Amino acid sequence: MEPRPQCFVFPLPVVTDAINPSQLSTASLAYFGDAVYELFIRFIFLSQPQRINDYHQQVVAHVRAESQAHYLDVLREHFTRQELDIFRQGRNAATAGPRRVSAKIYRQATGLETLLGYLYLGNQSRLQDILLILRDKIMADIEASKIEASR
Repeated sequence: MEPRPQCFVFPLPVVTDAINPSQLSTASLAYFGDAVYELFIRFIFLSQPQRINDYHQQVVAHVRAESQAHYLDVLREHFTRQELDIFRQGRNAATAGPRRVSAKIYRQATGLETLLGYLYLGNQSRLQDILLILRDKIMADIEASKIEASR
C-alpha cells in the first residue's frame, strides 16, 4: 500500500509506550477508540465556523454507530490483514448494544473503535493514514449534502 500525502494531521494527545495495545482487552481498546473517534469528529467540525448548536448536532450525527458503520465500508478496503483481524476481534466481542440500533451495526462500530484504539496506542502514523481517508469521505459527504440541499 503506498502512503498517502499528509495534507491533514489530526493533533493527537501524547501517548507514552506505557500501554501496550496488545495487552488490553478488546473492550478497553474500543473504549479508547471511541474517545479517539469522537475527538477526531469534533476537530473536523470545530474547524468550520458555525453556531455551537449546529456544531453539536453534526458531531452527534457523526459519532453514532450508524455513521461509523457507514464509514467503515469506505475504510475497510484500506485495512491491512492485521488491522482486519483487530477489527474482527472488536466486532465479535461486542455486546448487543442499545436498542435503537441493530446488533450488526453496533458490532461494526465497535470493531472500528477497537481498531482506532489499537492504532492510537500502537501506531499513530497508521492512525493518521486511516483518519485522512475518513476525513476525505466525511468532507465529500458534507459537500454532497450541501449540493443536495440547494436543489
